[in-house]
Amino acid sequence: MDEILNYFPELSLNQIHQFELLSELYNSWNEKINVISRKDISNLYVHHVLHSLAIAKFFEPTDGTTFLDLGTGGGFPGIPLAIMWPNCKFHLIDRIAKKIRVASEIANSINLTNVSFQHGDVGECKQKFDFTVSRAVMPLDKLIKCVIKNISRNQFNSIPNGLICLKGGELEGEIQEIHHPFMEINISDYFSEEYFSTKKIIYVQLS
Repeated sequence: MDEILNYFPELSLNQIHQFELLSELYNSWNEKINVISRKDISNLYVHHVLHSLAIAKFFEPTDGTTFLDLGTGGGFPGIPLAIMWPNCKFHLIDRIAKKIRVASEIANSINLTNVSFQHGDVGECKQKFDFTVSRAVMPLDKLIKCVIKNISRNQFNSIPNGLICLKGGELEGEIQEIHHPFMEINISDYFSEEYFSTKKIIYVQLS
């Protein structure tokens, strides 16, 4: 939790409380339903919460901005971002029902009111959003094909609507398949922990 406060000192007391509650909640749920590797649950705040919040270092959305979190798993990056941006709306979707259940229960437990949940495939989602966010879900070209129909054409943010995803490892092959304007950002530009040395944000303009 100290890492969150270090990089985001402007958090309100309510936001701090919500972030603090995540540790006990994820540890408790993870014993029943494995949404985070048991070897990695002790790294919850750096590897999962702070990693998700790298997107909040990349840009600041206008109030009312809508986000689709594709393949949210146990709620990443959607839940940390929904805490960070209470005046934006998030729709979290995943094919695995038990993972959506965990994310929903945790959101309810911390009184997170700007989130909704859907169990299913993104092809079943007909809503439009300003941005899609995701965390290591699938190759970029497939991800773009899945979500481009869900991107709204209404523009009111500092960057055009599109896809913002968290990626790691060797991405040259994936990036070569992008046929839209894009940006590649090193998360190590924001966070000094060794974990982020190979982590990136890929933003793709889809509107």
